[in-house]
This record gives sequence, C-alpha cells and structure tokens, in this order.
Amino acid sequence: MPVNYATPAPDQLHAVAGVRLGVAEAGIRKANRHDLTLIELAPGSTVAGVFTKNRFCAAPVQVCRAHLAKGDIRALVINTGIANAGTGEEGLAAANATCATVAMRMDVRAEQVLPFSTGVIMEPLPVERIKAGLPAARTALKADGWYDAAHAIMTTDTVAKAASRRVSIGGKTVTVTGISKGAGMIKPNMATMLGFVATDAFVAQPMLERLVKEAADESFNCVTVDGDTSTNDSFVFMATGQGEARFDAVGAPGWDEFKAAVVAVAQELAQAIVRDGEGATKFIEIAVEGARSHDEAKAVGYAIGHSPLVKTAFFASDPNLGRILGAIGNAGIADLDVAKVKLWLGDVLVSENGGRAASYNEADGARVMKPAEIVVRVDLGRGGHAGKVWTCDFSYDYVKINADYRS
Repeated sequence: MPVNYATPAPDQLHAVAGVRLGVAEAGIRKANRHDLTLIELAPGSTVAGVFTKNRFCAAPVQVCRAHLAKGDIRALVINTGIANAGTGEEGLAAANATCATVAMRMDVRAEQVLPFSTGVIMEPLPVERIKAGLPAARTALKADGWYDAAHAIMTTDTVAKAASRRVSIGGKTVTVTGISKGAGMIKPNMATMLGFVATDAFVAQPMLERLVKEAADESFNCVTVDGDTSTNDSFVFMATGQGEARFDAVGAPGWDEFKAAVVAVAQELAQAIVRDGEGATKFIEIAVEGARSHDEAKAVGYAIGHSPLVKTAFFASDPNLGRILGAIGNAGIADLDVAKVKLWLGDVLVSENGGRAASYNEADGARVMKPAEIVVRVDLGRGGHAGKVWTCDFSYDYVKINADYRS
C-alpha cells in the first residue's frame, strides 16, 4: 500500500480546455486491462518535454525528441506493458508506425504525434495490437478522462497518480492537471517514470521549454526509489491556450503564481511515485543545507537516498547512524570537513563534531524512525545552498516485486 497517498476522485481532477483523453484495452501484455491511452490536443497548443539521460533511451523517447523539435504537437499515445527499449531499429520502426496510425486516425501528421511506452525492456512492441486498440481509444476521448488515463498508464504501481489545481491569476482562472506513473526503476535524470501535465493557459514555446525543465528539477529530479534511471523517463508539459491567461514573455504578469501552481502539481505527482515505491512502507524527505551549491546539496541527498543500507535501516526503524554518516561521506565532496556536519532525524540532533551528538540517545532515535513519514536534515556547514530529495525505504517486498516482474 502507498504511504499516505490515495488517488484523487474523478471530480477532483479538473478538465483542461483543449485536452481530451481516451483509454482502451489493447492486450499489449496482459488481457482485460486498460493499457492504451490517447491524448488529443487542440490546434495551437504548445508542448515541451524532458527525457531520460540513459544512453539506452527507448525508441519512443528518440521519436519524441525528433517530433518535439518540429513543434505543433496534436496527439500523444501511451502504451503500458512493453517499454520498446533495447529494441534497436525494429523498435524505432514500431514507434514510428504507431505515430503513423494515430496520425491517420486523428487526421494529423505523424510528426505531430508523441509516442510513449513503459513496461518490460528488450521485448518487441506489439504494434498490431496497438493499431487494433486505437479506434476504441479515439471513441473514448473525453475532457474528463484524466482519472481513467492515470489508471491506464500504470505498470507495477499499486495506485494511480494524479493531481490538479485551479487558481485565479490576475482575475483569470487557470487550470493545471496532470498524471504520472512509476514505482520502481526510479531515479529520473532529465533535464520507467512518465509524467504528463497540461494547462489551459497560453504559454509561449520558449517559456514552456524553460518551465518544463525548472518544474522537473523541483519535482521529478528530486525523487529516488532505487537509484536506477529508466530508459523511458519522460515528463511532458502541454499548454492549450484555450483559457483566458496568456504568458507571452519572461516577466509576464502572474508568471510566478502560474509557475508555482505547475510546480505544486509536478511535486505532488513526483512524491506520489515515491509514496508508491515498490514495497515502500515509509516516505522520507532528505533536506540538505549549508552546501556550496544546489548540486552539492542534491548529491548528498541522493547519496543518502540511494544507499541500500540506509534504506533497509529505515524499513527496520533502526537509527543506524554509521550508515547515514557513511552515505554523506561517500557523496564525493573531497574537502568535506566532517567536524562541521550536523545530522538530524526528525527533531533529534544525532550527530555533530564528527560523531554522535552528546545529547543523543537511542530511544529518541528509535522514536523518530517509527512513523511512516520521516525527515532527515543535514547541515554541511559549507555555504548557503540547499536541496531536497524524496525517497522511500527498502522492504522485503521490493525484492519480491522485481523478482516476479516478468511472470
């Protein structure tokens, strides 16, 4: 079960003018489940995305990058079950064939379609099943299809992940709604996680490209479940321009409020992935301060969040201080003065001056390790920069889920 997270009800997910979503059962890997999603965008929409930096990036990622470079995107197609990664030229052909079929059904050009896949790597994409399922997905297109789409893109997720905001900016109502999937193989490195967010505001293409990167850096690039960067990680932001608000240039009135709403949705989706991490029983926020740069703070956060020894200690509610200090020291800061480092678990100071804090006792450490949500705070004592990472623990079920993944 996810840690303190439940899928929002359908009526909590606001429709975005200019976006329609439809799902279908295509039998891509398993029968009797929605595994194909089609998203239609109104003409004039702007779209931007960031993708995995894994060199074995999936065929759909390669096609998405090429199509986004041409602009004027009108449709997205998402399949679950098969990742279409590690499939070579055949995989590229399959991704392009999928786009061509969607284009024919939607009366657009193939380069106006973005394909996304998630699931098992190194297995061929069953394009004929996708082609056969597309008519049903197109028939199912509807403005309030976010809830269904959130379920249709799941793989090992135990719950669907969605978020929505409706805010007033300068007297104009702006809607931001999104969905994501992911539970394992999670450590996005963007500039098998998928995220899709849309707004009815008009956002000029250069601003949208900047916003999607900034939003990713404050959300999806702050999470880790197991430290593995997937071949398929993708985060796409769509602005239909069908609402009243317009953002034509940097410094446009209301931009900061709009960006805050987008980041809030992205963070909710990203944290939902960690809360639903494979086998997770705890959600952990790692807040690092006193760093010389934001990147240095994030590096320390990830060193803690990636450590299997630390993560299993969290599962056991064992305040094993040596594991946490060892992870900090292993973050790659060659000139780190450990005497200046301070470490807190919750409200308990556990380490300072290079060792155990004089005020620390094991009972307090055990107390703050028991809740389902834990905050780890580190002060490096080196500068004025900070960063956060969200992660989860490692339980017995993580091994079971991944051992049985292909069965």
